[in-house]
Amino acid sequence: MSATLPIIAAILGIGIALQVVSSRLRIPSVLFLILVGVLLGPEGLGYIGLETFGDGLGTVVGLSVAIIVFDGGFDLTRERLAEAPKSILRVVTVGAAIMFFGTALAVQFFLTDNWGLAFLIGALLIATGPTVITPILQVIDVREHVASTLEAEGIINDVTAAILAIVVFETLVVGTGDTAGVLSGFLSRLVAGLGVGMVVAAVVYVVLVRLDAPGADAERTVRLVTLGGAFVSYGLAESVAPETGVAAAAATGVALGNVDLPHREEVVKFGRDLTLVALSFVFISLAALIDFEALLGLGLGGIAVVIAVTLVIRPLVMFLSARESVFTRNERYFLSFVGPRGIIPASVATLFAIDLQQTGATAEAQTLVGAVFLVIFVTVVLQAGLARQIAELFDVQPMKTLIIGGGRVGRTLATRLTKRGENVTILDRDPAVVETLQSDGFRATTGDGTETATLSEHGAENAKLVVAATANDDTNLLVSQLAKNKFDVETVIARVNDPDNVPAFDALDVRAIDVSSAMAWSIDNEIERPSLAHWMNQLGDGHDAQEVTVTSETFAGQTVQQMGSEIPQGVLIAVVDRDGETFVPHGDTVLEAGDRVTILGDEDDVEKAIKRVHPHD
Repeated sequence: MSATLPIIAAILGIGIALQVVSSRLRIPSVLFLILVGVLLGPEGLGYIGLETFGDGLGTVVGLSVAIIVFDGGFDLTRERLAEAPKSILRVVTVGAAIMFFGTALAVQFFLTDNWGLAFLIGALLIATGPTVITPILQVIDVREHVASTLEAEGIINDVTAAILAIVVFETLVVGTGDTAGVLSGFLSRLVAGLGVGMVVAAVVYVVLVRLDAPGADAERTVRLVTLGGAFVSYGLAESVAPETGVAAAAATGVALGNVDLPHREEVVKFGRDLTLVALSFVFISLAALIDFEALLGLGLGGIAVVIAVTLVIRPLVMFLSARESVFTRNERYFLSFVGPRGIIPASVATLFAIDLQQTGATAEAQTLVGAVFLVIFVTVVLQAGLARQIAELFDVQPMKTLIIGGGRVGRTLATRLTKRGENVTILDRDPAVVETLQSDGFRATTGDGTETATLSEHGAENAKLVVAATANDDTNLLVSQLAKNKFDVETVIARVNDPDNVPAFDALDVRAIDVSSAMAWSIDNEIERPSLAHWMNQLGDGHDAQEVTVTSETFAGQTVQQMGSEIPQGVLIAVVDRDGETFVPHGDTVLEAGDRVTILGDEDDVEKAIKRVHPHD
């Protein structure tokens, strides 16, 4: 124990340091973690091996996975799932089945004539998992429907892979069962795991609601009780049946994530920190167990399996699953080429290999570990490590909105834009302001927006909008000048506090918002148009008004009346801008591709209408 403790402490310290480095370099942390794990393992410096942790590795990895899966499930809210419900359903059902059978066929054809072993590898490689998806989404910005699809696939298919693998192993590899036994075993364990998770979630919710009280003690209680729920659900389910703990932890996370939980933000932040620590430990530890001799022993057959899984089966799954109009072709390509495998296949394959070796099936154990770890290693290094470059290649990252100034104006604007799904980053010189913004859920960074290097670092080259929202006109003018002249940003908007400074902004072709004139306009609206003013003041709080370009092939060529039957009833097409001419449409007005239409109505209905009219940028 005394020799193991310093090693564990070193792994955690190195892992956390790598998380910081990856955040600064905007490279998914799993790439660094797996490479360092290999370096520290038997194939490298030899500091870590299977004997380092003894019999406790499986338990520690299991509890770590419980934290990671619970945290991922907690974020899987109804709103996230509603971003692409049909695609998500296809990915976790038909897609999982295609991955299972397709991988098994590839393994049987290229590596072994043992169908049981082939199906076991196929079951394990269904999983992507939050252990690899979360670090990717932390460093690249993709649209909500893409992120939601990856996250849902990671959580749900992790559960599928863990349960299906243990059933296949017990039934087809070391048992004498048949396919009917696999199906019944899978369903019974799945129901058991989900049942335990839901019961634990209900108990945790009741406890938290009854203990709800203001203050730091209440926040600490919420964090600890919630974390306890993740561990208890995992442990209880595992005591019922092996490999059902992942399902229980995921179910507990999803259930608690979709209720009105007290101090929810504290749970989210606490979960994020624990996930980073757990992720660091499990990836370095399991990467240290990679046996390159087993990988090389697969020969060309192993390479063929990797190619089949990554370049044939995965793209087939994603192009069949992500068929909703909201996905662009490039987004389907991105989903096809970013599907790294994570901890579930690695940890479960290691445990199964040990069992197989103990029964004398050394060759099968080598094939199992070699195939699974080869796919993990290649997909983590190439797909996770190069995820940002893949996103840039296929141009799937939405253009940024940069707001310079995190004061009341910048914060309010960021709230509204973020609520509309915009990719918003706030820059402010004051670290205290930035810390407050970050704690409230905004993407905010300490930086001077008047410096070219700072703007460049935060993506001004690809920004569709830069807003100078500080209380200083000189600062706003310099920001505007840099955005226009250095980075050629098409739309730059500036807050102007002194009306006499408006001409200076106009000379730069910057949209100047004169605070005095804006205030006078608001007061005049309250006097002359009180009902309209009241409605406009509610924007972002139940109502919304947005202008959007018609890009959907479905609506181009339709009349406003025809379009009205295919979008929510709570919206109105108020204005159409075509080739610089603005007019109020009537029922027989035919909309054309490229028209900019202003949609008014209830907030949720406006959002749905925009996704129909303008499914992608």
